[in-house]
Amino acid sequence: MKPKLSEARVSSKTERKHAGFVYNVTTDTGNLFANGFLVSNSGGLGTPAHLRVAPGAVHRAHRGVLFIDEISSLSPKAQQELLTALQERKFSISGQSEMSSGALVHTEPVPCDFVLVAAGNYKDLQKMHPALRSRIRGYGYESYMEETMPDTPENKEKLVRFIAQEVVKDGKIPHFDEGGIDAIIDEARKRAGRKSRFTLRMRELGGLVRAAGDLAQEDGSKFVNAEHVRKAKKLAQTLEQQMVNQMIDMKKDYQVFLTKGSAVGRVNGLAVIGDAGVIMPIVAEVAPAASREESRIIATGKLGEIAKEAVENVSAIIKKHTGKDTSSYDIHIQFLQTHEGVEGDSASVSVATSVISALEEVPVDQSVAMTGSISVRGEVLPVGGIVPKVEAAIESGIKTVILPKSNEEDLGALNHGVLKKIKIIPVRNIYEVLSNALVEGKKKTSLLAKIKREFRE
Repeated sequence: MKPKLSEARVSSKTERKHAGFVYNVTTDTGNLFANGFLVSNSGGLGTPAHLRVAPGAVHRAHRGVLFIDEISSLSPKAQQELLTALQERKFSISGQSEMSSGALVHTEPVPCDFVLVAAGNYKDLQKMHPALRSRIRGYGYESYMEETMPDTPENKEKLVRFIAQEVVKDGKIPHFDEGGIDAIIDEARKRAGRKSRFTLRMRELGGLVRAAGDLAQEDGSKFVNAEHVRKAKKLAQTLEQQMVNQMIDMKKDYQVFLTKGSAVGRVNGLAVIGDAGVIMPIVAEVAPAASREESRIIATGKLGEIAKEAVENVSAIIKKHTGKDTSSYDIHIQFLQTHEGVEGDSASVSVATSVISALEEVPVDQSVAMTGSISVRGEVLPVGGIVPKVEAAIESGIKTVILPKSNEEDLGALNHGVLKKIKIIPVRNIYEVLSNALVEGKKKTSLLAKIKREFRE
């Protein structure tokens, strides 16, 4: 039965609105009529503060699915409470809602039986509450999402469809012509960072589509073409790319790195900051060991561990193939004006070359830049970020890039016009690196003669 207005002890007034009437009927113990019929809670003046509660996401997901992105960004306390809700399948509503006038509330446990789907970056796993992750691993599934897909005609067609969908979704930009489509697909190859792959970072690719579309719209073009995409890449650069461009300009002005001449113990390394390539000048200096007990490897900044590992590897190579014992030297390595942000061991070939140059006093050609990892046997191993590294070398005025032979196919993401601007030398071992990086002369000839024949074959 519907309660009579007289029994409900009306505490609010009737308002006339449009052609009908709107009633807000509340009592001292809560809203009897509107609650559950018209709205979930009217929030009238007669509703006590402790009854004005707002369900959380776990409660609204009851008998459904709760999706949480960047789950590791939740505080440890919030992750613990999420675990409790998962285990108990009920959780109290506590805190305050926008209708509570600042009053805190705490209810009896409310049902919240849901399926949790969580997402996050691999590097942030350490921030997850161990008990919560244990629950996921024990009763659910963990999936590592692919960042790339194979470069096949079928996936190329999917990218074409994606471009068209982004255009339709925007509603204002024109469609792409064949040249514009090819330019976006080429960019998808470059951003994959792997040979014969397309990137799956579609949000960033969609941003490029919209930026190119905006430029075409400004030009009054009927279609977006390859030139619009090229300009959009400059316009829609990431913060890391903009920062790297400023760094390159500054280092050019003050000659932090050289692109001409030669120098002993100085090498132009190539690295990646974020998704942008950068020139990383490395200088090595060798001096007699200060301690009779042991030699030292002294490197600057956060790159010390990378330098130490590279020098330990090259020390084994030098001792094996030249007979020189590095234990009697202190080796100083400086990454010029590069104090942080470089990850991985792609600088190890550059470090090895600079140390060998310093030990043997053989100058290095400064028009050459290089990247690659090195093993204790002197093999040059593949690294990531080949495309942005080569682009950074071109932008900096470098004439030649030395890179791992196994990374050669990664260059397929660059068009032939770009590759014509620079000489690429793929190498398999440290002998081939030194053959192409050191300046011709008696010292170079003598050094290479000491290295065993196995590297030449």
